[in-house]
Amino acid sequence: MAGIAVIIVNFNSGPLLGQCLRHLRAQTHRPQRVMVVDNASHDGSTDGIERDYPEVEWVRLERNLGFAAANNLAAQRADGVEWLALLNPDAFPKPDWLERLLAATLAHPGCTSFGSRLLDAGDPGRLDGTGDIYHVSGLAWRRDHGQIMVAGASADGEIFAPCAAAALYRRSTFLEVGGFDQDYFCYFEDIDLGFRLRLLGYHCRYVPDAVVLHVGSAVTGRRSSFSLYHGHRNLVWTYCKNMPALLFWIYLPQHLLLNLGTVAWFALRGQGIILLRAKWDALRGLPRCWRQRRVIQASRRISSWSLRQMMSHGLWALCRRGGA
Repeated sequence: MAGIAVIIVNFNSGPLLGQCLRHLRAQTHRPQRVMVVDNASHDGSTDGIERDYPEVEWVRLERNLGFAAANNLAAQRADGVEWLALLNPDAFPKPDWLERLLAATLAHPGCTSFGSRLLDAGDPGRLDGTGDIYHVSGLAWRRDHGQIMVAGASADGEIFAPCAAAALYRRSTFLEVGGFDQDYFCYFEDIDLGFRLRLLGYHCRYVPDAVVLHVGSAVTGRRSSFSLYHGHRNLVWTYCKNMPALLFWIYLPQHLLLNLGTVAWFALRGQGIILLRAKWDALRGLPRCWRQRRVIQASRRISSWSLRQMMSHGLWALCRRGGA
C-alpha cells in the first residue's frame, strides 16, 4: 500500500496532543512516518512525551510559524511517501481512519485530496463537519456542522475541499501548488489550497467511514479575536487570488456585500474593531495577492462553469449559514 506520513502541528494543545497520539498509535494501518511540528509551545504539552512516542519525528521550532508554514515544512521533509495525512492535535481518529482513507485513494484514483467525517468530540452524535463548502461570495463553512448524525446522511461524494483538521493529500500535488499559503498563518488556508487544486483540475472526495472526533478551536477558541481576524482577512485574499475573471466580476458585488455585512454583524456583537482590522490588513495585502493571482490564473485548467458547479450560491445558502 502507498506510503503515508501523518503530520500534526502542535501549539499549546496541552493533554490533547497525547490523546491524539494514542489514537494514532491504535491505527489498523500504521503510517510510514509520524511527524509532530511544535510551533514553540510554552504550555508543556510536549514535555516528556518524546520518551513515550519514540516512533514520532519531532520538529521543534524556535518561534510560532503558524499552521500553514509548519505543515509546509513537514511536507517538504516527508520524502519517500505518496500521501500526507494532516491531523490536528485536538482530532482523535477512529482505529480504521487511515485504512479507510487509503482505501478511498484506490477506489478513486482521480482524486488527490480526501476529507474525513468529523464528529463533535463532546457530543459524538453530532457532526462537526463533512467537508468544506465555498460560496460564490467568498464565504466558506463546514458542511453539516452541528447537525445531528442520522443514518444515510453525508454520503460519499465530491466536496469542494477537505477540512485540514483531518485530511489526506497526495504529496506531489500538495507540493505542486506550493502547499498552504504561509501569509495566511492559520485559518482558511485549507479552503485556499482546495481552491488552487481545483483550478488545476484536481478532485476532492468525502470519505464518510473515515471518522475522527474533533474538539475544534481547542486552542484559539471559536469566534475568538484571533480566529475572527485571520479567517475574515484570509477569505478576502482567497477570493481575490483564485476566483477566475468571469466569476470574479460577476460575484464581486456579493463579495463586497459579504464583507460589509460581516463587519456590521460582528459590530453588533462587540467585535467590529477586529473585523475592521482584518479587512484593512486584507486590503494592504492585495498587491501581493494580485501578483499571486496572475500566476494562479495562468495555470488554470478548469472552466469557470465547471468550477461554478462546485460552489454554493444564492442568498438562502448564506442565510442558513448565518453570520459566521
